[in-house]
Amino acid sequence: MRSRKTPQEKKQLSLARDRRNNYGENDKASRKTVPFRKASVNRANRHADRRTLTDATGDNDAEVTESAELRLRGRRRKVWRKWPDMALGEYINQRKA
Repeated sequence: MRSRKTPQEKKQLSLARDRRNNYGENDKASRKTVPFRKASVNRANRHADRRTLTDATGDNDAEVTESAELRLRGRRRKVWRKWPDMALGEYINQRKA
């Protein structure tokens, strides 16, 4: 069985685990922003792929098709990643300073 945590231990765990938004936007804004960013990056990648592949459509020779495929595979895809918010303890220390 686990031992019971004292209120001080609970407070320390809360300061370490809980997070606060320090980006400067409303904390509820990420509900819309995260899906929007993911969708926009995927959309941009699809559009770039489509632009590259339109060169290879139709009655083209193998060289044109191969060069389009190499451009498609060699292109660096756009990426968007989430960043974690600041720990509550760090946030409080920053606000005090």
